[in-house]
Amino acid sequence: MNEIATSMKDYLLQHPQLHYVFFGGKGGVGKTVMAGATAIWAANQGKRVMLASTNPVHSLSGLLGQDVFGKHTPVTGVPNLWAYEIDTKDTIERSKQEIREKIQWFLKFADISTKAEDFVESATMNPAFEESAMFENMIDLMFKDEYDLYVFDTAPTANARRLLGMSKVYSLWVGKMLKSREEARSLRELLSFTKKKEEDPLMDYLVSFRERMGHARELLTDEQKTAFFFVTLAEALPIAVITRFIGWFHDFGIPVGGVIVNMMIDRAQVKEDSPEFVRNRVEMQARYMEDVWEKFDGLVRSIVPLYETEVRGVEMLKRTANSLFV
Repeated sequence: MNEIATSMKDYLLQHPQLHYVFFGGKGGVGKTVMAGATAIWAANQGKRVMLASTNPVHSLSGLLGQDVFGKHTPVTGVPNLWAYEIDTKDTIERSKQEIREKIQWFLKFADISTKAEDFVESATMNPAFEESAMFENMIDLMFKDEYDLYVFDTAPTANARRLLGMSKVYSLWVGKMLKSREEARSLRELLSFTKKKEEDPLMDYLVSFRERMGHARELLTDEQKTAFFFVTLAEALPIAVITRFIGWFHDFGIPVGGVIVNMMIDRAQVKEDSPEFVRNRVEMQARYMEDVWEKFDGLVRSIVPLYETEVRGVEMLKRTANSLFV
């Protein structure tokens, strides 16, 4: 029988400067529950905690049994804990206006008569636009630094990968844009009859944006401040998904805090006269746990049981926290 080398509790205690904790994994494995339980445990340690959802399909309000959409909301029954389902609508509208202004300026600069609105609609119809807005909201929260600990319930891993990877992608994109912009401006000044340098709000915006993305990447890759935990079940597909993405997160420099195995059936509760389905599930989980120990050697932080009822509400989250932080 394998044993957990460093538990979830030990990991957090060994990283006292930990400021940003993310939970991810395949859909349906219990990311929101683990994020909620962790936030409650940290709040009970005396930390001021923000539990935030960056998942476009929010479930925090349902989990907590209170409306936390669009605003920082104190969680009933848990001192020191606030929850927030991020609303991207305002950010999307603000982004559209910013793009509109930049495009209008560029069209004027290039003496092009096309309407900016055509470009704006084309840009904002891209499915990645909402993810970009969510990323902007997430790093806004991080930059404000109003809480001792931020716990993020992320989208399913494929989306989380893009979300957290945007800081690197943006940095590469902005670097190329700045180089092209500088070359265009130099050529325009060279061909101009006047030596007066024109204002370039687009260039100013790109420089500011590069600095913002640089700071985001700095925070997301700081192993003392940030940790990403993967939640899995003792089943083939969730294990395969996080095996693949742990490597990707390492490549991006995002610190992986560890793996949590959720919904394990207690073998001690299973008898010879238990239903065949239950006995088969126990055997299946035992086989896949061998894979877990092998693939995630030293990374398993906790094994959380399958409860007799769904995890919903603060009391069940407290019970889950007791299992998660043994």
